[in-house]
Amino acid sequence: MTTGLNPRARAPHLSLLELVWRYRADEIDAADLPMLVADALVAGWDTPALCELAGLPRNADRGDVRELFEHALSEAGVELPAPEAAYRYALRRLATRFVDGEITPTELVASDRCEVSPETAEERAFLALIPACVCCMEYSTGPDPQTWAAELRSAALTLAASPPTGLGC
Repeated sequence: MTTGLNPRARAPHLSLLELVWRYRADEIDAADLPMLVADALVAGWDTPALCELAGLPRNADRGDVRELFEHALSEAGVELPAPEAAYRYALRRLATRFVDGEITPTELVASDRCEVSPETAEERAFLALIPACVCCMEYSTGPDPQTWAAELRSAALTLAASPPTGLGC
């Protein structure tokens, strides 16, 4: 499997490898794949299926888009990560986005985070601090929301800085 992803990496456009991990974690809408793949072509990834996919309209059949995308990855020699690994990657990415100030504590709680079984102490500590929903924040954060937010930031920073485990990176 092609590896080397870094949840902290930034680029104006998603790299094909970042796209693969986010696609597998259900963070990418099939309607967005043609345009995102066009960016991969510009970055130097070039296979017949990628070219075909980049030319599809946004309203193309989602099943056809997914099938063509996975075929394009095969042509490019890129394997899809295991779903559990992709969801764990997404959790790390969520922690990184929070640490970097891209999302607020409320947005973090409201995020569509996947149900992932935490395997590390860092994952457990981070997930333990996130209430099930925004309406439960008041009950979960206790009388001092600032302390909770600081603890959440600390746990997110620890998770984001910890070595990837089980991600194939």
